[in-house]
Amino acid sequence: MQARLDFYKASPEGTKAMIALEERASKSSIEKPLAELVRLRASQINGCAYCVDMHTTDARKGGETDRRLATVSVWRETPFFTERERAALEWTESVTLLAQTHVPDDVWERVKPHFSDQEIADLTLLIIAINGWNRIAVTFRKTPA
Repeated sequence: MQARLDFYKASPEGTKAMIALEERASKSSIEKPLAELVRLRASQINGCAYCVDMHTTDARKGGETDRRLATVSVWRETPFFTERERAALEWTESVTLLAQTHVPDDVWERVKPHFSDQEIADLTLLIIAINGWNRIAVTFRKTPA
């Protein structure tokens, strides 16, 4: 697959805005290991090879196990994730697939007990950020190095 264009060069101001969003999301109340799982799951859903590669690598550097990384896409069928992680992964899927799910009340009811209002807002911002990056990378065919 060949890259279509270099978004970073073509839109320096757009890149700057995305980086500002990412910096805010990275400084949120969501713990780094969970943030990487969220980024990975959204990237899997969106079919973003570049981001799947990046966030798998980052998660490993942060101490995540290969077993858990290999099963993020099937988290419902494994015993490897905490209830908080499960709630975050379900929220991630629902927000990422917004046009299909409209983030239903039952998903809200499952995330609410595990996160404060600020954490839910921060988690949602994190999901918005990775979905933006995924859309840029997939659209312009950015591939892993």
